Formats: sequence, structure tokens, C-alpha cells
Amino acid sequence: MNLPLFIARRYFFSGRKKNFINIISILSITGIAFSTAALVIVLSVFNGMEDLLQSLYTSIDPELKIELKKGKSFEVTETLIQRLETVPGVDIITEVIEDYAYVRYRDADIVVTLKGVSESFLMQHRLDNSMVDGKLVLSKNGIDYAVVGRGVQYALSLSVAESIYPLQVFYIKNLKSSGLDPSQLYASRVIQPGGVFSIEKNYDDNYIFVPLHFAQDLLNYDNKRTSIEIKTTGRLPLKETRAGVAEVMGPEYSVLTNQEQHADLYRLLKIEKLFTFIALTLLILVASINIFFSLMMLVLDKKKDISVLYAMGSSAHLIRNIFLSEGALIAFTGAFAGLVLGGVICWLQDSFGLVGMGMENAIISSYPVKMRLLDFVLTALVIVMITILVSFYPARLAARSYAIERL
Repeated sequence: MNLPLFIARRYFFSGRKKNFINIISILSITGIAFSTAALVIVLSVFNGMEDLLQSLYTSIDPELKIELKKGKSFEVTETLIQRLETVPGVDIITEVIEDYAYVRYRDADIVVTLKGVSESFLMQHRLDNSMVDGKLVLSKNGIDYAVVGRGVQYALSLSVAESIYPLQVFYIKNLKSSGLDPSQLYASRVIQPGGVFSIEKNYDDNYIFVPLHFAQDLLNYDNKRTSIEIKTTGRLPLKETRAGVAEVMGPEYSVLTNQEQHADLYRLLKIEKLFTFIALTLLILVASINIFFSLMMLVLDKKKDISVLYAMGSSAHLIRNIFLSEGALIAFTGAFAGLVLGGVICWLQDSFGLVGMGMENAIISSYPVKMRLLDFVLTALVIVMITILVSFYPARLAARSYAIERL
């Protein structure tokens, strides 16, 4: 039998404790429970947001993206493409030309990011589930089509059903000197709007996809490309395929995974999660101060019991462990209740969407949540450390302050 835990349990469930001590203990349990639940819920929301971002960017961004470390564009030859195709794990290679352009549709105009992609882009099926109007087509029967974001469609009042009005695309040339003719300052082409996609506001408001040869002609890129996008077979680890691609490209190029393409965003999300964890941990610490006062009051109330235990031969170590166990019972009861409460609320949010995003054009209607075992373990460890911290002094005081003379 664990004697300190047995005595602590008797104190914890005893109905003879003074009412004030009972109130402080209940407040301690309640404060820790709600603080623990809040920590679990917030961490689960951050996990859900991270997974949501990954799913969004995975649908539009490539698994691997090749770009220059220094510079904007690089020359792509048929030999290079063939070498990349021999890399184990590489499935589909898409050549990309991406730059800013000015577009006009009837009387409306907007600056967009023009992304020219080779036909293999459609084989990657990254936009298949994101089309909201028209068709996903870049070229058909000798006619070039543009696939625009929903935000661009709204800004231009663009209709993909009408073929009367084409989309005018202008690109400002990088001229060292200009003549008197303004038309020499820019290049222009027209293209038929073919479809509209909707993924995420940043893409919807800025991106237009066009055939590679259209962007190549408009921007005068010849054999140069701004990036190469790769879809893997999935049969090999992504790191292994990435290493093979990097070996082919050489040290002048970066081969980025999906997360690395948005490294700043994911880093910001992790920093926010860390500071939120620290803030809520401090809240648990504040709530745990009640444990300190509860144990101090209990030490004063049980001074006669402590002296009796000393007279019976108990050591200071045993007395200290009794009050450490008492603090642990209070803290762990609150923590267990908080973990269960937080888990239930997260499950309800995930299943029924209790709290909405509060935005009309939100990607999803309610806040995403994802519970992870690591968050529960870290929360429990934090409570263990806080319990030892706030319980040590009262337990130490009880072990050294009372002796047989107190009887």
C-alpha cells in the first residue's frame, strides 16, 4: 500500500475539512480543468488549421518545385527533361512560366499573376475538384483558353459562357530605352476565357492559367522557364525522389517540397501555436496557485495529525510525500476533467461544427480541429511540473515544522 497516497486520498475525500479549504480545492480543480480544456482545444484548432492549409496548397501546388536559387528564369532543354524523367519516383513534369500581367475584359481591368503551364499540367489533376464554372481546358481545336480564379472573374465581371468578348492580356516589356511609339512598351495577346476555379482567396484573386506557348509568346521567354513542377509516383519516399532531382539539377537550383514552398506561413503558424501554448500554460499556473493556498491551509488544519505521525515514527520524507500526493490529486483531477472536456468539445466541433468561421466566403463553414496525442501528453507533462512546483513548499513546510511537542 502507498501510505502517503492513502492518507492524501482520505484528506481529499474527507468531509471533515473546513469549508474554506474545500472551496479552495474545488476552485483549484475547476480552474485547472477549464484551463486544460482551453489548451487542448486551441492546440487542436491550430492542428486543424495547419492540415487545412496543407490540403489547400497540395491541391494547387506541386509536390516538388524546381527554381533557381538566384535569378528568375533558366533555360530548359529536351535533354534536361529526359534526365528528370529517368529519376526514380518522378511521374509527371510540367514546365512553367509565371509572371505578372495586365488583363482587360470589356471595360474592366486588373493586374494578375499569369501562369503558363504545359499540357502535362492537366494530367496532374490539381484543379479537377476546384472548378466552379466552365471547363478545365487550356487548348482545344487550335483555340487557347484561360482558366481564371473566381476573384478575377468577379473583378472583371467575366463570363465563360459568352465567346464574343476575349480576354486581353498585356505584358510590359523590359526595355532599356523607349521610342516615341507607346505600343513598343508592351506586348499584347487575346485569349478566350474557358473556366473558373476556386481554391483559396490568394489564388482566386490573382491567378490565371494559360497554355505554355501562349505565355512563352507573350512574355518572349523562348526556352526559358521560371520553374519546373513535378508530380511523383508516390511509390518512393518524397525525400528520395527530391534528392535524385536535386542531383540532376545541380547546386544552383532549389528543389522545394510543398511545405517548403510556403515555409514562412507554416513557420508563422508554429510560432503562434508556441506562444499560445505558453500563454495558456501561464493561465494553468495561475489557476494552480489555488493548490498552493489549499495545501498551506491544509497543513495548518492538520498540524495535530502531522505531530501524531511523527510520534508514531514517521519520517519527514513521508510527511512531505503526503502533501505532494494531496496536491497531485487536486491537480490531476482537474487535469483529467479538463482533458476529457477538451476532447469532447473538439469531437463535437469536428462532428457538428459548433463554432462557425463567421465569414461568408470561408473555405469551410466551421473551425477545423484535429486532436493529436502529443498535445495531450505535453499538456499532462506541463501540469505535472506545475503541480510539483506549487506543492513542494507546503509539503516541505509540513515536513519540518511540526514535531511531538505539538501534541
